[in-house]
Amino acid sequence: MRRLREKKKELAAVGYNCWLEYQKQENNMLIHEYAELCRNIVICEDSDIIKNALDELRKGIRMLLNIKPLVSAEPKIKSYLLIGTFAENNRVGSFLEADEKEKIGDEGFIIKLINTNEDRILVIAGKSPKGVLYGVFDFIRAIQTQREQSSILRIENPVNQLRILNHWDNIDGSIERGYAGESIFFKNNKIIKRLDRIRDYARILASIGINGVVINNVNVHKYETNLITSTYLPDVSRLADLFREYGIKLYLSINYASPMQIGKLTTADPLDDNVREWWDKKIEEIYKYIPDFGGFLVKADSEHRPGPFTYGRNHADGANMLARPLNKHGGIVIWRCFVYNCMQDWRDYSIDRAKAAYDNFMPLDGDFDSNVLLQIKNGPMDFQVREPVSPLFGGLQKTNQAMEFQITQEYTGQQKHLCYLVPMWKEILEFDTYAKGKNTLVKNIISGSAFNNKYGGIAGVANIGDNPNWTGLQLAQSNLYGFGRLAWNPDLTVEQITDEWIRMTYSNNEIVVDVISEMLLSSWRIYENYTSPLGIGWMVNPNHHYGPNVDGYEYDKWGTYHRADLKGIGVDRTVKTGTGYIGQYHKEVAEMYEKVETCPEELLLFFHHIPYTYRLQSGETLIQYIYNTHFKGVEQVIELKNKWLGLKGMIGEELFKHVSERLDGQIEHSKEWRDVINTYFFRKTGIKDQLGRTIY
Repeated sequence: MRRLREKKKELAAVGYNCWLEYQKQENNMLIHEYAELCRNIVICEDSDIIKNALDELRKGIRMLLNIKPLVSAEPKIKSYLLIGTFAENNRVGSFLEADEKEKIGDEGFIIKLINTNEDRILVIAGKSPKGVLYGVFDFIRAIQTQREQSSILRIENPVNQLRILNHWDNIDGSIERGYAGESIFFKNNKIIKRLDRIRDYARILASIGINGVVINNVNVHKYETNLITSTYLPDVSRLADLFREYGIKLYLSINYASPMQIGKLTTADPLDDNVREWWDKKIEEIYKYIPDFGGFLVKADSEHRPGPFTYGRNHADGANMLARPLNKHGGIVIWRCFVYNCMQDWRDYSIDRAKAAYDNFMPLDGDFDSNVLLQIKNGPMDFQVREPVSPLFGGLQKTNQAMEFQITQEYTGQQKHLCYLVPMWKEILEFDTYAKGKNTLVKNIISGSAFNNKYGGIAGVANIGDNPNWTGLQLAQSNLYGFGRLAWNPDLTVEQITDEWIRMTYSNNEIVVDVISEMLLSSWRIYENYTSPLGIGWMVNPNHHYGPNVDGYEYDKWGTYHRADLKGIGVDRTVKTGTGYIGQYHKEVAEMYEKVETCPEELLLFFHHIPYTYRLQSGETLIQYIYNTHFKGVEQVIELKNKWLGLKGMIGEELFKHVSERLDGQIEHSKEWRDVINTYFFRKTGIKDQLGRTIY
C-alpha cells in the first residue's frame, strides 16, 4: 500500500491526474460556503455509473474541502447534497418542477439549491445516470475554479449528441501520429490485460463529457482487422464494460475488405448478397459480446485503403450496407470524408486536392441512411496550422455530419511545441457558411440543429499515450480538455475554457492563471509565425511531418502545395482563373474569398497566387512579411520561456522543469524553421531583408 501511495505521488508530480488533481482549496470563505452542503451525501440508487459519480464526489469533497462526507440513503443532517436520477415519485424527482424535468435531456443535468424552513438541500440530478455523473463533475469543477455557489445553479444539456475520440492505435502498441508514447490499449498484438490506467483514462474523459471512443486506427491493417473476430472480441468487451461505467460507448475502426481477409469471400462488393449476409452475421456476433456497441468508423478508398470504388460503387452504397444491420441494434456508421487520390500527378495544376472531399460526397447528399454520419475534417486539406473551413459544412444538408478535429499535433509541433488549438477550433465552429442565409454557423450544422439532422457531433483524433503525463508535453493536456468542453458546449468562450483548465490543473493563484493563459492564448499564432505563412501550410519533412522542408512533403516534391516561383507564391483557387475550388462555397463566402481585396489575409496564400512585392494591410511586402514573422516567431518563443521562468516556485518542481526543457527545444526548433524558410525564399527571390538581418 505504501509503495502504491508513493507511485501515485510520483505520477501526480508529473501531471498524471491532469485537471483532476483536486488540490485542497485555500479560500476559507469558499470552503465554508460549500462545506455546509457537503458533509452528508444522500443517494438512493445503485448502478455502475452512479457508483462512480458517488466515488468522484466523495473524493472531490475530501481532497478539495478536507471533509470526509457521510454517505446515507436518508438525510442525517439538515443541510445535505442529494444526487440521483429523477422519476415521478422518487426523492430526487420530488424536488424538481415538471418544466425542469422537461428541459433535461438524456445526458443533461440540473444543479438546484432548495431552501426550506428546516433544510438546505443541493440537488444534482439527471434523467439518466450519465447526466448525474456529468453534473457531479460540473459541481466539482465549480469548487476547483472557486465559483460562487449561486453561479453553479443550472440546467445543462450537451449541445452535441456525439462527443467522440478517435484513437489511431495499432495492436502492436504503436500509435500513428502519436507523440506521447505507446498505446494504453494494445501491446504485442494483444489487448492489455491490466485496466487500471484505462480506467483512469475513462474517468478523465467522463469529466469533460466524452461519450464515445474508437480504440483502433482508422488505417486498419492485418492484425487490427481481427478485432471483430472471436479471437479479440472477449477482450474488446472488457474494455467496453469499463468504458460503459463512465457513460462511454466503444466503437471500432474496420477494414472494408474484412469479408475477404477474415471471411474468406472473394469480394467485398457492398451490393453482393454474400457480403451483406457476412456483415449481418458479424454484427450480430459483436452485439452478443457488447450489447451497447456504438458502431463502426470507416476510412475507405483513400490512401490505399480498400472501399466500394473497387466494385464501381459509391460511398453511400458502402456505408448503407454496414448501416442497415447496425441499425437493428442502435449502432451507427461513421464514414470519413478524407478521400483523395494520393497517386495523382501532382504537377498537374488543374488538380486540386482541396476539392476532393466535396467532389466525392456532395453528389450523394440525401443518399445515406439515417444512422450514417459523415466525419469531415475541419479543413479541406489535412489539419494544417491554418485552413479555411471545409465547404462540405453548409454544402451537405440532408446528411448527418460530424466535425473531425486533430487534437494530436501532427502538423502543429507534435506535442514538442506549445500550440494551443482551442482558439482555432472555436473560430471554425463560429464560421458562417451562409447555407441558409446569415448565421448558419458550423457549430449549428454539426449539432444537427441547422438542418434538423438525426445525428451530429464532434470527433477528435486523440493525443494521449502511455507517457506518465498522458500527452508528452504536459501543457498539451489543455487541448484534450478544451476539445471536450467545446464538444459539450461550443458556446463556451476560449477564455473561459482556458481559465478553467489552468485553475483545475495548477492553482487559483492569479499570477499563475494570468501567465499561463497568456502563453496558451498566444501560442497558435506564434507557431504559425515561425512555420508557414498566410494559410499556405505544409512545408514539412516527408512522412513524419516534423520540421521545416519547403518542398519536402511527400506529395509535394515539385512545390505544388505552395506553388512558389521567382515572382510569387500561393495557389490560385479562384473560379475566374484558378482551380475553381472557391466555387464550392455558398455565394457570400465565395465572393469574399474570390477577390484578393476581401480575402482574409491569414488565408491569402491558400486562395491566391500573390507576388512577393504585394503590399499587405500592414504596409509590408509579402516577402518582408515572411521574413518578419519568422524572426518574430522565434522572439515570441523565447518570451514564452521567460514567462514560464517567472513562475518558478509557483509550479511543482517536476512539472516546471519538464515544461522548461520542452520550451528550450521549441526555441531551438523555431530557429531552424526561421532559417530554413527565410533562406529558401531569399534564394528563390533574391530580395534582401529590409532590416538587414542575416539570411544565408
